[in-house]
Amino acid sequence: MFDTMTITKAGGALCGAFLIFLLGKWAAESLYHTGPVLHGSEQVAQAYTIDTGADGGAEEAADEGPDFATLLASADAGAGEKVFGKCKACHKLDGTNGTGPHLDGVVGRAVASVADFGYSDGMKAHGGNWDPEALSAFLENPKGVVAGTKMTFAGLKKPEDRANIIAYLQTLGG
Repeated sequence: MFDTMTITKAGGALCGAFLIFLLGKWAAESLYHTGPVLHGSEQVAQAYTIDTGADGGAEEAADEGPDFATLLASADAGAGEKVFGKCKACHKLDGTNGTGPHLDGVVGRAVASVADFGYSDGMKAHGGNWDPEALSAFLENPKGVVAGTKMTFAGLKKPEDRANIIAYLQTLGG
């Protein structure tokens, strides 16, 4: 079977492989070091820098496109019906509640106003009406807008999807 010499050889081989790995890592770091160079206590700049434009792109990222009212005016209710497929697991459109309250006539309705649904304390305290802008903000980040909401959906990040689903919900009566 195994004797002491075999176990010693295996342990030595493992230690030798680890040593070779560490020496290779040390050599690669010294050859390909890209951070600031320190000579003594003084930091020396690199010989040249490559401008990637990462600093100047902050202003361009701030321009996100048209405002939500413009998106809503050109929204497609048919596309919103398809996006609503993500909501069907919890919300119904026939006036009955599911895991979440029904969404019949939700656009313009007061927040937490479905009488026979048990809303979270955060939703009850939120107040206001579900106008298109409030719905868009809530659908983008439910937990960020209403702290303590029971809604576990992560949100719709695309503004076009939010505008389409709100246009679809506007077509439904109350």
